[in-house]
Amino acid sequence: MRQGVLELREFYGAPLGRVAREMVSRKVAEAWGDTRGLDLLALGYATPFLDGLGGDARRAVAVMPAAQGVESWPAGEKNRACLAEEGALPLPNALFDRVLAIHALEESDNPLTVLTEICRVMAPSGRVILAVTARHGFWANAENSPFGHGRPFSRRQLERLVREAELYPVNWTRALYAPPFAWAARWAEGFEQAGALLWPRFAGVILMEAIKQTFAVRPKGRVARTPLRALPSFAPVPARGKIAHILTPAEDS
Repeated sequence: MRQGVLELREFYGAPLGRVAREMVSRKVAEAWGDTRGLDLLALGYATPFLDGLGGDARRAVAVMPAAQGVESWPAGEKNRACLAEEGALPLPNALFDRVLAIHALEESDNPLTVLTEICRVMAPSGRVILAVTARHGFWANAENSPFGHGRPFSRRQLERLVREAELYPVNWTRALYAPPFAWAARWAEGFEQAGALLWPRFAGVILMEAIKQTFAVRPKGRVARTPLRALPSFAPVPARGKIAHILTPAEDS
């Protein structure tokens, strides 16, 4: 059962939630940069992470799962948020250039269906960032936060799921190294810097960026090939041949 929208709002209004929002938002902004002129979808409960990101977008829409509930967004402006069944988004095909999905997969009854719907509404050149609770992170068992509910993922499990939805994972990173206690909020920046160097496996959140795979007839003649580029703070995802199976509980990466 999903957490309710009121619980999520309360968490992100508290000091610990503001820390989580800042650390994850920073990674998203570093990956995408300027969204001017793009169509942006926030899925799950991703609206707290859009500050400073969606303001210049041509269109920004938030969709929240029916089991979670919905709140008006943005505050004080014309509402652009709606409630929907996660397996049947009320959106046209191939519309969004960017999709940010947070608190969308962990408590879903069928995360593959969610990803398939994301793929459907993404434009052919679209990109999605999925933020999920890391299985071995400090936050996976923190029931005082939204990250302590539902199904946590390892990086390889998330990658396998993304590929099954016919999306192509290209980059990934970690965030949220501060322990999930209120006293740690004031030192969050120090934890973030030290954790990335000293205990990366214990980050609270995994972020993975994926693109929509499209196929076209290959033109005749020689065509220049542009290599994929690792975005700031994101590492390239290994080639598909290195991911052969879903991890058992004893495995991770």
